[in-house]
Amino acid sequence: MSSSDIFFGEIIGTAVLILMGAGVVAGVVLRKSKSYGAGWTVITFGWGLAVMTAVFIAGPLSGAHINPAVTVGIALDSGEWGDVPAYLGGQMLGAMLGATLAWLAYYGHFQAHLRDPEIIRIPEKPAHPGPVETHRPGPVLGVFSTAPEIRNTVQNLTTEIIATAVLVLAVLQVGVNEQLQVTALGGLIVALVVVGLGMSLGGPTGYAINPARDLGPRIVHALLPLPNKGSSDWSYAWIPVAGPLAGAALAAGISRLAF
Repeated sequence: MSSSDIFFGEIIGTAVLILMGAGVVAGVVLRKSKSYGAGWTVITFGWGLAVMTAVFIAGPLSGAHINPAVTVGIALDSGEWGDVPAYLGGQMLGAMLGATLAWLAYYGHFQAHLRDPEIIRIPEKPAHPGPVETHRPGPVLGVFSTAPEIRNTVQNLTTEIIATAVLVLAVLQVGVNEQLQVTALGGLIVALVVVGLGMSLGGPTGYAINPARDLGPRIVHALLPLPNKGSSDWSYAWIPVAGPLAGAALAAGISRLAF
């Protein structure tokens, strides 16, 4: 694989991943969607199928890492760092492209949802005593990026580390061939792992387990002309980046010691 193959393969694969992943979330949370209210199970299966589709499409070009944590985990395990910049650059651009495509696909639904009087009249002050959150996350930020149900830095970071370590261990043990590419069978297995992680460990933080998946769409959310969208929640944004990268390092260490 050339660096250009890797770069463009990761753009395409990560764009497909985010288009389908953000798309299933949009379908579930936007009120005018046919799948509105379908629930967390649909979201977890949607993300799993997004991973599988992205791996099958991008695999021949780049090996379909589609996740900086996977790329870093493979590099730490193998010692091969030469192509890491091409992977990371393609993943970030692809994530931003995929988020933009999801916005275009649901454009009218975003407009209708965010102009709904019930959404606009969400009170700025919390119901419980405490400081007012002046930059409250918007009502559809979850389409683009993750957010914790309980804001606790140590717990949120730990959850992302644990979940990503499981993911990267699965990739390292069942998903990578001699050329450090994610195989077709590995892609299917990893997709099922993503579904399982969503159901078991996704509840606390929304399971980013992928720095590009969270950061790229969060940037797009900040730039898009969405009405009444609220804050992009930058105070939390470092956790879905640092946690998965730390989890990848943990998984690589376990792999080298145990396998």
